[in-house]
Amino acid sequence: MVQKAKILLVDDRPENLLALEAILSALDQTLVRASSGEEALKALLTDDFAVILLDVQMPGMDGFETAAHIKRRERTRDIPIIFLTAINHGPHHTFRGYAAGAVDYISKPFDPWVLRAKVSVFVDLYMKNCQLREQASLLRLQLEGGQSGGEDAKEAAGLLAELSARLAAVEEQAEALSKQLDESADAAAVATAAHLERKLTGLRRALDALEPGAGGGAGQLPQG
Repeated sequence: MVQKAKILLVDDRPENLLALEAILSALDQTLVRASSGEEALKALLTDDFAVILLDVQMPGMDGFETAAHIKRRERTRDIPIIFLTAINHGPHHTFRGYAAGAVDYISKPFDPWVLRAKVSVFVDLYMKNCQLREQASLLRLQLEGGQSGGEDAKEAAGLLAELSARLAAVEEQAEALSKQLDESADAAAVATAAHLERKLTGLRRALDALEPGAGGGAGQLPQG
């Protein structure tokens, strides 16, 4: 079951929060309310959010100040912020929103379809990033957790064995080629064969490092 993304809605007026929920409910994600900047910062301490919809004009800590706190925290600095404002003081006001770290700046009253489409983009990006992290974590467990003996470990071990066998066949061919070229006077061909052998040695070392229990945390393929 795919976990839903969380969207943080920050506005001091309950009717505005209700309107945002009505607009975004079609996305079928988890909508979290915050009625102040302080309440938003508390929510960000414990939960991960795909995007933040942040009202600019709020009593006490306004949207700009709230955004500044969000961007200062390592945990939350990369969360996209969409500013919502009922006023428009011209380019300078808009620039202040972007300078505070907003990815978008929407004036009220806004088009519900446009807002929903913008939020949907950030939700999709968030979900894809989560999937990539999960896949990377799974691959790392498959490569490093061979001792578990589970299906994932068996699959990883089988893949490593297949790669090792293919590399062994190439190594045999390269060795035979080198022996033939040793008898040749073509220095360029000999140098090319030596370069190939070095590359194959690097690949073998990297492949061996991926074996469970190899240690050293290697497993990085050689460059070039």
